[in-house]
Amino acid sequence: MAALWWVIAAFVLAGLEVFALNLVFGTLVVGALSGSLVALLGGGFTAQAITASAVSVLGLFLVRPLLVKRFRVEGRFSPTGTAAHVGRPARVLAEVTEDGGRVKLAGEEWSARTLEPGAVFAVGAQVSVVSIDGATAVVTAAPSAAPSNHPAEPGAGPQAGSPPAPPRHPEG
Repeated sequence: MAALWWVIAAFVLAGLEVFALNLVFGTLVVGALSGSLVALLGGGFTAQAITASAVSVLGLFLVRPLLVKRFRVEGRFSPTGTAAHVGRPARVLAEVTEDGGRVKLAGEEWSARTLEPGAVFAVGAQVSVVSIDGATAVVTAAPSAAPSNHPAEPGAGPQAGSPPAPPRHPEG
């Protein structure tokens, strides 16, 4: 009968492992099953408990770290939700200031505001998303839209294929 209780404990722990997925309960399952084996072999409760505890502790400190290192896929998870938009480029649909504006980000229209106080991005400018604040994209100048060191010729408009204008700061 004691072996049955150990097996029931193992099933409960296995159910918890399914939800936790951290291999802690998995090592406890192996410990409970080892306690069940000792019970089937006629060992007393003390022997069962010592065996289950020893196997569980060995599993936690020796086997689990090896398994975690072997099966953990660190660095391969992509950010999801709003975190996935950080660093993405966006195109300005309505002038963006520190008070607001609109951008097209990943095919969707988002409300936006600038990171830098006083910065203004004109319609059509490329910007980069720095963070998402609620439903608002916080943007800054896109790396490719950084101002150049060459002044533009007076009266010359944007050329076909040229990058969008850098942000302008209002005079005042």
